[in-house]
Formats: sequence, C-alpha cells, structure tokens
Amino acid sequence: MKIAVLIGGDSAERDVSLSSGKGIIEALRQRGHEAYPVDPALPVEEQCEPETAAIGECPPEEVPAILPERAFDWARSPLICEAEVVFNALHGGVGEDGTIQAILEAAGVPYTGTGVLGSALSMNKDRSKALFREAGVRTAPHILLSSARDAEAGRIGGDIENGLGFPVVVKPNGQGSSVGFSFVPEPTGIGEALERAATYGDEIVIERFIPGREITAAILGCGALPLVEIVPEGGFYDYKRKYTKGTSEYIVPAVLEREIAETVQEQAVAAFRALTCRDYARVDFRLSEKEEPFCLEVNTLPGMTELSLVPMAARSAGIEFDELVERICHMARARAV
Repeated sequence: MKIAVLIGGDSAERDVSLSSGKGIIEALRQRGHEAYPVDPALPVEEQCEPETAAIGECPPEEVPAILPERAFDWARSPLICEAEVVFNALHGGVGEDGTIQAILEAAGVPYTGTGVLGSALSMNKDRSKALFREAGVRTAPHILLSSARDAEAGRIGGDIENGLGFPVVVKPNGQGSSVGFSFVPEPTGIGEALERAATYGDEIVIERFIPGREITAAILGCGALPLVEIVPEGGFYDYKRKYTKGTSEYIVPAVLEREIAETVQEQAVAAFRALTCRDYARVDFRLSEKEEPFCLEVNTLPGMTELSLVPMAARSAGIEFDELVERICHMARARAV
C-alpha cells in the first residue's frame, strides 16, 4: 500500500508524535509498503524524513502552528490524495480531537483510528466520563470548571473538600500524555494545580484520586489485548515517567485474578464502544484497593514509541510491532471498499 503517515502536529505531544511516526514508517517499510511522513504543521514543500525525536522530561514549550490554510494545502496535495491509507500518528490537539479527522473525511481518504465524533468525545474528559456512566463503566467522580475561576482557588478548595474529598487529580479537559497533570493532596495546592492545567486549555477536570494499581487495556479491532500494569517511580505515571526509560516498570500481562482481568477488559471494550471508537485505542484504569476498576480515559491515538503500551500489549499477544501497524492500516483500507 501507499501510506501517508501523519506526524508532528502542533500539540504539546508533538515530540511523542514524531517518535511514534518514525517507528510506524520504519515498520511499514519493513512490511513492503510505500510509507512516507506528512507533518501538517509544515508547508507541503518542506516535508522531509523525520529525525529521531528526543522526548524530554516535560512537553515542549513551543511548537509550530497548524495554520488553517496550510491544513487544507496538505490535505489537497498528492501526499494525501494519492495515498491508499493515511496512518494518523498525531497525538493531542487538532490531530486527535476530530479536526484532522474531519479534514481527511472531506478529502475522501481512508484513515486509521477513530472518526470525527469518537475523537471529539474521547478528547473531552468530562463528556467521556458521562458516557462511561451511561454505559455502566465505573469512573471516578469529578467536577468541570473554567480556568476563569482560577482566582477563586480558595472557594474551589472548599467545594472540592465537600464534594469530592482530597486528594484529587487536576488536569486539562482536552489533553493527553498527562500534560498539565497535578496530584493535589490538600486544599493549599489547588491554586497552583489549576494554573498549571489552565496553560493547556480553558476547561479543567478535577477528579477524585483513586489509590491503587495502574492498569491499561489496549483494544485492537473489537477485542482487548492482554492487560498491562504500570508501576511508575514515585507513584504517578506522568509525562516524564511515560517517556523516560527506567522511570516505570511494566508487567505484561498484568498479574490479576482471572475474574478481575476479564472485568477490566469488558469495561475497556464497553468504554471503547460508548465513545464510538474504532480500529485501536488504549483504555486507562485505576484498580482500587478493593480491586474495583475505575476508567480514567480512552486514548484514541495512543503512543507508538518503544516505551508505548499498545505495542507492548500486542507483543504479549504474539503480534509484533510491524504486524500491528499493518493490521491497523488494513482496517482503514477496508472502509474504502
């Protein structure tokens, strides 16, 4: 197949996308496909092979912007229009919230991953959690607020203490990779956490912290792959511990009683379907001290780096990385037939 791989983009997860994209391109070429990169944040004439992306301990402070006219330029270019499949390896921002998906729909080119509606719903943590509850998927209680209320941190602290109880987790409503994440054990830390989250968006989710184990379920097609347990250094799987070697331990498959593992997988598939996702995704959970799974979110464009969890789970199921990305491409191509 002739496959355009979307990489880079303009979100805080740009470096992760560059690293994912490079690995995907190499894997597809190994399988005999004509794969090439397309970065929507760069002019058509400046497209080039991705260099090895160094993912830092924090998201990049500056990234290029995807200009509206530029987005349509590349979407109308032979880079996209002549591709049999577009592999979307963007992470966060317009690459994951339904915007790029809508442009590709208009271009009439089959693309990998979740469509416009599912992408928009999955990137909105507040809406996702509402749909989880309707589908019978357990999720932690939360409140949604505007960053305009940052100055009222003292009153918000009281609201949280009475409604959710401390400790809580504070994060932007529309980001991934733990960008803007804070763990807040007591009211005095809420103001700083809100300020940090507001850097990445106008809406902020404050969620009750669920102590326990970190479990993730990868979905491929319509089924769940073996579960992965994440044991991060320091207790929190933040941006640094996701992308820095040696800062997290991964147990694949997760050591769980069979009944609990099956429950987590069933909940993962239910969350995936509730958000109208397709092809593949990663569903993140906290397993409470009573071994009750609480769904945190669905990531419709999970990382494909050497430390990423979906390839790790696939490998545990006997699916090597090159086969995994090829399978995903075939799912997209089948929709064009």
